[in-house]
Amino acid sequence: MSAAEGPLVVGVDTSTQSTKALVVDAATGRVVASGQAPHTVSSGAGRESDPRQWWDALCTALDQCGDAAREASAVSIGGQQHGLVTLDAGGDPVRPALLWNDVRSAPQARRLIEELGGAKAWAERTGSVPSASFTVTKWAWLAENEPEAVRAVKAVRLPHDYLTERLTGEGTTDRGDASGTGWWASGTESYDEETLARVGLDPALLPRIVRPGEPAGTVRDSHGLPFGKGTLVAGGTGDNAAAALGLGVRPGTPVMSLGTSGTVYAVSQRRSADPTGTVAGFADARGDWLPLACTLNCTLAVDRVAALLGLDREAVEPGTDVTLLPYLDGERTPNLPHSSGLLYGLRHDTTAGQLLQAAYDGAVHSLLGALDLVLDADADPSAPLLLIGGGARGTAWQQTVRRLSGRPVQIPEAKELVALGAAAQAAGLLTGEDPAAVARRWDTAAGPVLDAVERDEATLTRIAGVVSDAAPLLERDGSIR
Repeated sequence: MSAAEGPLVVGVDTSTQSTKALVVDAATGRVVASGQAPHTVSSGAGRESDPRQWWDALCTALDQCGDAAREASAVSIGGQQHGLVTLDAGGDPVRPALLWNDVRSAPQARRLIEELGGAKAWAERTGSVPSASFTVTKWAWLAENEPEAVRAVKAVRLPHDYLTERLTGEGTTDRGDASGTGWWASGTESYDEETLARVGLDPALLPRIVRPGEPAGTVRDSHGLPFGKGTLVAGGTGDNAAAALGLGVRPGTPVMSLGTSGTVYAVSQRRSADPTGTVAGFADARGDWLPLACTLNCTLAVDRVAALLGLDREAVEPGTDVTLLPYLDGERTPNLPHSSGLLYGLRHDTTAGQLLQAAYDGAVHSLLGALDLVLDADADPSAPLLLIGGGARGTAWQQTVRRLSGRPVQIPEAKELVALGAAAQAAGLLTGEDPAAVARRWDTAAGPVLDAVERDEATLTRIAGVVSDAAPLLERDGSIR
């Protein structure tokens, strides 16, 4: 391995399923070492993880990085958004974290929208209309269902906050991740006292919000980690904001991320406030905005359909009028938290490969339906769609997105963009640069461009019709018979 040209930095992605760490040369963007360790997530009605697993996974991932991690001058944590981490007076978890894809708080979401002025008022106040994914609804659910746990809580954190605090000893967050809680007011860029009072959450339990470019602190103790005491720790951010940094995204460039969840987003210089709730008006990690739409069912759901059919995930076949809505975990876009998968149009001559293609179509349809709402009105409609995430490497995903979007599709060659974005933030902390400019200097978005093809309007119209016609069934609470 050749010597690094600049200081080394560490970028971390603590996602739903695992924690990944990259050691990156801040001068060139070259990844000099990497590591990864898994987490477990509960099944059933809830989606929960023990935050201590995230820390153990971070330790394992950094250990896999070897000596390179010991030379790092700065570190930053990017993490899954919305998760509710509750800590006691000793900093230990009161209970497992409620994750973004835990939708048990759907009733609380509906009630909070009504109690605080309706959807339009929420969008104007926080930039978003809360769904069951948002942290504020999870806290409301916890207060109603586990009051003893709530009484033991002395600190409330997001997943990336938890790891950052274990590094620094200080409770901090950033505007990007805070904007996904539902208790951060996007107009004032501060915690909203009325919302917190409504859900009975003392603002003293929340972390301090660090400004873009401001350090969260320094490593207080090695804890067996390779970092020396005093190593700079950046503010970190949520996974989507970190990926936007990792790509060096400029305003108006559309991004689609295909992972456990699916997202579409774009950087904007205008604060978003969508009263329909389709677009979440998130902040980015730099000082701009990151309007975003998210689906709960993406690669994991399609892979599950493939497994049920006994097929490889690439074994799709064209030529079908069957519609498959892969809402296996409920859905956020469209907002159908109690829905399940739905199959319509099955015939004797329908093949397993056609069913699998229908699952891809159903997943991508949900994302594309929000894309025009995410982009500013003056965005270039012919600009390539940046396709990222684990699914972006799959031919079936690429071709489905290309056919249903009608756009050219660019597939960045850089991998682990959340961790790369965190590394760019850490590098910017050292050099004083804009982290997105750091990523552009690293040329992280470079990759092949697939030419645009004619948009498959017939399939889009058919799926939209099924979603509309089946709405009463999809909206039904599973407990109702």
